[in-house]
Amino acid sequence: MLSPQTLLSVSPTWSPPMNRSIPTYVIWISSLVMSGCTESMDSPIASRSVTLEVDQAASAIGFAGLTGGGIHTCGWTASGRAFCWGANNSDQLGNNTNTDSSVPVAVGGGLMFASVSAGPGTGTGASQTCAVTLGRAAYCWGYNSNGQLGNNATADSPLPVAVAGDLNFRAISSGQVHTCGLTTAGVAYCWGGNGSGQLGDNTTTDSPVPVAVAGGLIFSSLSSGAVHTCGLTPGGTVYCWGANFNGQLGNNSTVESHVPVAVVGTANFRLVSSGNFHTCGLTSEAAVYCWGWNGAGQLGNNSTSNSPIPVVVAGDLRFRSVSAGLFHTCALTPPGAAYCWGGNGEGQLGDNGTTDSHVPVPVVGGLNFLSLSAGGHHNCALVAGGAAYCWGANPFGELGNGSVGGISDVPTKVEE
Repeated sequence: MLSPQTLLSVSPTWSPPMNRSIPTYVIWISSLVMSGCTESMDSPIASRSVTLEVDQAASAIGFAGLTGGGIHTCGWTASGRAFCWGANNSDQLGNNTNTDSSVPVAVGGGLMFASVSAGPGTGTGASQTCAVTLGRAAYCWGYNSNGQLGNNATADSPLPVAVAGDLNFRAISSGQVHTCGLTTAGVAYCWGGNGSGQLGDNTTTDSPVPVAVAGGLIFSSLSSGAVHTCGLTPGGTVYCWGANFNGQLGNNSTVESHVPVAVVGTANFRLVSSGNFHTCGLTSEAAVYCWGWNGAGQLGNNSTSNSPIPVVVAGDLRFRSVSAGLFHTCALTPPGAAYCWGGNGEGQLGDNGTTDSHVPVPVVGGLNFLSLSAGGHHNCALVAGGAAYCWGANPFGELGNGSVGGISDVPTKVEE
């Protein structure tokens, strides 16, 4: 065995590979001690390189954030490393393959990201993933049929490609076949599919490069649904644009809009989350309101009637975050307890059952979460220390626990 005192330097030659295999290190040594004999290696000619295998599985990834897509999930660390798991039918895992993975795999390309957004493509539908680097550049990977990667092309990419335009972004949000980003100045740009006006540029023409959202509004955050987008202004008003067949724009109409329209009501919002076909917002008073499609009770107002205006979630609970999925919605209380409501056929409410609920029900397990992201039929949430838990549907391994198929109606830990 090498004596630690003989090591001159340890030079890592490894970055997280796409298959999470064991890294190797090149080690330069001045002497090698074996069975009481010393081989001198003082001259450069006599130097040796030795491969030391380190079991990476022994050290946890330690997530700083998570994003639930339709059939895949991604997370990123405080240092900016990105990992994805689940379906990879359209290269949305970003690891230069199209093979599904039931455990986190590193996104290729060597980029460091501040945030990641997984698109809401569901079933066998394709999806993209987009992210903002630590240097504020936007990159996307995966499905690109409508130019949703923003790189002035329509070819899919299994690795991150830069979004055109040299814009500096602070946030990004992936829709079904479109993507929107928020610049550091608060200006919204969108790209990709625009058949319902979800790019907000007062047209229905697709764009493979970013186009500015019309109206000159400044936003503090934005969120893309399947075919609509919503943005929150610094003053607490929510504006939405795009498809509106279920009232998901919240403007008391079911007519699509190709430019931003204000959500009606007097609520002062501080967070907005667009589900596939419904939208929810968190007010400054910590109440959650939802609007749009409600076939499974995902608006949380103890009904299944669609609403083109915001309706308050039942139960008098107070929340600090909310995340809208496909048929369901989840939110966190100030201490970090998770509640979900809506469709539950795949256990996505996390209440140890599969019965829909039209009002919030607590996620079992007693965990306090720092953040939570609702996907298509699953959710993932982060606890202190960086461990991730997911629950719901798992046909492609999107729960990240090493299994494929079935469901989990309670939180299960993501493999690290």
